Amino acid sequence: MKPKGVLVVGSITADVTAFSRRLPHRGETVLGDDVTLVLGGKGANQAVAAARGGAPTWLVGCVGKDPFSEIVLAGLHSHGVVSTEIRTVGNRTGVAHIRVDASGENDIVITPLANSDLSVDMVEESIRAVRDRASVLLLQLEIRTEVACHAAEAGAHAGLTVVLDPAPAQSLPDRVWPHVAIVTPNESEATALTGVEVVDLESAERAAAWFLDRGVRHALITLGAAGALSVTPEQTRHFPAYPVNPVDTTAAGDAFTGSLGAALAGGLDTATAIRRGMAAGALATTRPGASPSLPDREAVDELINLHAIVEGAAQ
Repeated sequence: MKPKGVLVVGSITADVTAFSRRLPHRGETVLGDDVTLVLGGKGANQAVAAARGGAPTWLVGCVGKDPFSEIVLAGLHSHGVVSTEIRTVGNRTGVAHIRVDASGENDIVITPLANSDLSVDMVEESIRAVRDRASVLLLQLEIRTEVACHAAEAGAHAGLTVVLDPAPAQSLPDRVWPHVAIVTPNESEATALTGVEVVDLESAERAAAWFLDRGVRHALITLGAAGALSVTPEQTRHFPAYPVNPVDTTAAGDAFTGSLGAALAGGLDTATAIRRGMAAGALATTRPGASPSLPDREAVDELINLHAIVEGAAQ
């Protein structure tokens, strides 16, 4: 039987999120409405999203020897993420400081700390340990670039489908791209990586071509309320967004990628997996916070089915 699991290599942080009516201007202090302290980090968020999407999920990463490590590990365990590949190192657990305004927009400062200790050898060991139980590898760029690049190469050589969320956007060696099966940048990340200013579907398609020219098999550019554009050598396809009322956009991209990975690992076709990822990403914007906003499989099913009913009634 084909493996059904997802292996995630990436960051783990404690997310400290402040909510206020608006974000402060430079040098300004504003009064906030609420604050939360929860599990975060793009690696952890995507692992939680994949696990809540129904896939057995392993996370490869590092935490420190501090109280924050207890918070993040408890969060991972509560969502069913397997933590056997998480190492405890001497550094402090990574921290993300997030500010969210009343419209749901956010800005984030990430301090990697223990995430910087994740090494090539750790990744190699974990891929060997899990390769017979996983079929999809999810990657992001909140760990050291050379480690992420090595993970892509090692994962592809191990027969895993490598999905790269290139965030935060940064230049990668050309040798890495042919190992990436699916790349999932948003508009700003696609713009930063390709030099094509992504403002609409036409420019998104030009940016997607940049990735395909470098050996990526599938460029999947997310466009927020405008949906997502899927581009492969065989076809280009636009997927409309699911309409929701956003509260906080934090982790929406991670919900998308994690749910996409879970669907692919479960043997679903690519178009269905994209729809599930988009539904998960939309739902994540309707709740505040990072990991607390990530929907489960039943919620994704409900939104997809409701949308199908509404579309059918409109016709």
